[in-house]
Amino acid sequence: MNITRVRLLTVPVSDQDAAKDFYTGKLGFEVVTDRAAGPIRWLEVAPEGAETNVVLADHLPGVPPGSVHGLILETSDLDGDCEKLRLAGVDVEGPQDLPWGRQATLTDPDGNGIVLAAR
Repeated sequence: MNITRVRLLTVPVSDQDAAKDFYTGKLGFEVVTDRAAGPIRWLEVAPEGAETNVVLADHLPGVPPGSVHGLILETSDLDGDCEKLRLAGVDVEGPQDLPWGRQATLTDPDGNGIVLAAR
């Protein structure tokens, strides 16, 4: 096998503009690609410098918006990021100390589950 990395993760959403606002405005991601690809809109976002991008897709038959759970994002300042998210109106649960580390949880506008984890 010659697999070297995860390139893309697709997150199903119902409204790409609302998802783009959340992922860029609240989580601080950058837009990598936002263009028409035939009849669909290809919208890719990522944290600055990330190797794995997130596709915010509203065109996945059989994959309903809100069906992703366990998207884990790593942060170097869990407490600070949780506070910033709360100030931005995001409902954040935690952070809490668990046997495997510290983390907090939240959802995007469609209910996709996100874990914010300390290094």
